[in-house]
Amino acid sequence: MKLILNVHRRRWSVLVQGFLGIGFLLTVFPSIDLVAGASPTTQESPAHYSGKQGQIIVVTVPTDDQTAAVKGTFLGRSVAFFPDTRLDEPKGFIGLLGVDLQDEPGTYELAVELKTSEQSHMRTYSVSVVKENFHEEHLTLPKNKVDLDKKGLARWKAEQEQVKTALADDSPTKLWQPDFVEPVSGRRTGIFGSVRIMNGKARNPHNGEDIGAPLGTAVVATNDGVVRLTVDHIFSGKGVFVDHGLGFYSMYFHLSEVLVKVGDVVKAGQIVGKVGATGRATGPHLHWGVKLNGARVNPYALLNLPFKSETESVPPVPNEDGPSTAGAQAP
Repeated sequence: MKLILNVHRRRWSVLVQGFLGIGFLLTVFPSIDLVAGASPTTQESPAHYSGKQGQIIVVTVPTDDQTAAVKGTFLGRSVAFFPDTRLDEPKGFIGLLGVDLQDEPGTYELAVELKTSEQSHMRTYSVSVVKENFHEEHLTLPKNKVDLDKKGLARWKAEQEQVKTALADDSPTKLWQPDFVEPVSGRRTGIFGSVRIMNGKARNPHNGEDIGAPLGTAVVATNDGVVRLTVDHIFSGKGVFVDHGLGFYSMYFHLSEVLVKVGDVVKAGQIVGKVGATGRATGPHLHWGVKLNGARVNPYALLNLPFKSETESVPPVPNEDGPSTAGAQAP
């Protein structure tokens, strides 16, 4: 009798575990159409995504209609989608969702509209923003580099408006290709998201990565794009803004020289400038920044995206008058 009861208990345990496993799959995997001919206003069961502050979440929207237009909204920011070409026969769209370094931890809604010539279909995804433990960094700088006088403040505000205007219209197509490139090789001296204490006062968190390298070292574009703006600003010094399409921008600051101009089409690995110490800088380094759909994200997150070409690395592409090797030091 005991043997029979034990067998029944084991069978019941297996059945329960099986049902729990099915529930787990339905919760984790992206939502799909379960009923043919769904209403244009149907809202599916949400998929769930999770990412830390400053990271990039790859969102997939399954569909067989590659002519569809797909766009999303997350925390008031637009999220662009593009066809998933990682398979021989594309089966959906991909969106790169940037989690801003100061987005409050919690669970939020990503609303995605999939529009065809015949109907508009809404999908809702759940996104958990997880707190990142950022470093605290103490800096001592000349007072005029930290606290601006009236004239300096007016200049800074004008520079912010210049950047805002230049980046107001996103390129409507994806310009970047698989394999992102680190713009310069060196020691990371300023960690993304660091709470910066300048001259004893807390300032805005560091929204990029500082990479220390010798003065004059070549700086290359992280991926294909169009030069949208070149600047010489009070804090960031000489810099380059590259538009990679669909709301994705990369920035290169504190340059000693800018070797591209507005409107130039650049390729991944192409030299855009040289390491310097212009603007608010204590020594030669590159400030590498990335904005994705308006969110400030860790640029090193680009190197971990699941988009890879058959080529292992991208060789540097020189400008006509620039050095021929990425990371080469000036004499």
